[in-house]
Amino acid sequence: MLHVDIPTLPEIQTLVAQRNRASVSIYLETTPQTQRIGEAGIALSNLIKEADTQLEKAGIDKRERWAIVEQLEEVSEDEDFWKYQANSLAVFATPDSHRSYRLPNKLKNMVQVADRFHLKPLIRAVSVEQHAFVLALAENEVRVIEVFSDMPPAEIKVANMPRDAASAVGTATVNTRSHSSGRQHGSEGQKVYLRKFCRMVDAALRPMLSGRHEPLILAATEPLKSIYRSVNTYPELASQMIETSPVRVPEHELAAAARPILDQRHESSIEEFKALYHERENEGRATTDIATAARAATFGAVDTLIVDIDEVVNGMIDEQTGEVTFSDPAGADSYGIVDEIAGRTLAMGGKVIGERKTDIPGGGSLAAVLRYAL
Repeated sequence: MLHVDIPTLPEIQTLVAQRNRASVSIYLETTPQTQRIGEAGIALSNLIKEADTQLEKAGIDKRERWAIVEQLEEVSEDEDFWKYQANSLAVFATPDSHRSYRLPNKLKNMVQVADRFHLKPLIRAVSVEQHAFVLALAENEVRVIEVFSDMPPAEIKVANMPRDAASAVGTATVNTRSHSSGRQHGSEGQKVYLRKFCRMVDAALRPMLSGRHEPLILAATEPLKSIYRSVNTYPELASQMIETSPVRVPEHELAAAARPILDQRHESSIEEFKALYHERENEGRATTDIATAARAATFGAVDTLIVDIDEVVNGMIDEQTGEVTFSDPAGADSYGIVDEIAGRTLAMGGKVIGERKTDIPGGGSLAAVLRYAL
């Protein structure tokens, strides 16, 4: 199982707002395979050295540098921490504090020093679904399969999960006519049993899914699929489902059926954005211009922003006016402008999507849909 702790929106907003001239952002590719995690630890040690070098070049005082390095080395040397990883690790440190997040998607190793954190790779992690759970639900079995983008699927043992419908409700079979007299009552009795069974499944899933954002994809047939959907309490239950009996279906087949659903969900969200962008463009409420987007984000005018996660445009944005000053090459006194626009959008309650350039209207660094025309 991937051990992820993706930041919530309030946590991202806190990171966005934080300012310290010695802010270190580290992204590191890791692995949930414990036997291979040593490579990631070595890579982190090298990135810590690089961060220290950048801090020194930026003129950061030795005591502040040591405070940062000490915190980062604590992460590097924590053996218990390294036992439970995902596909990437993001670490943000200042002389006073540090935070780390284990992420499901693979990110390139990098370190950046500025007066604020570099958050665009983190935004990609929370905006693109590459990790999901399949609930294989039938009267005679219940399984939860974790689906990864580039690893074999794995069944998860969920505490207090009922084995099957009959044992869950304390009867020999949920299909018996003895529940009540008459054909209609017998059918209604079966639904009562199955509804109770589905509520127990949902209750068992709650602790495992608490605080998570990955989609839960249901694999079931009627009447269970409709009954479960009616009692489900997990907000990320996918509207699309695997409409087949999952009984004795191998994990890899369920995962293969789930991946197109993830792709479809993502493609739909991008197409919806593009359609909205072109509609708002005709109304003067959309832009691909960095300077315009920076001003709009500063004044809370950006509703939805899509950004290129790979490109870094260096410079600064005035805190009050949103005016852009471009800077080349990069330095500790500058930062990623698009990253900052994304941060200001999130801070003002807007939505940010991290994507590749080919999916951005106009093929530029960003595209923004505005709440009102500037």
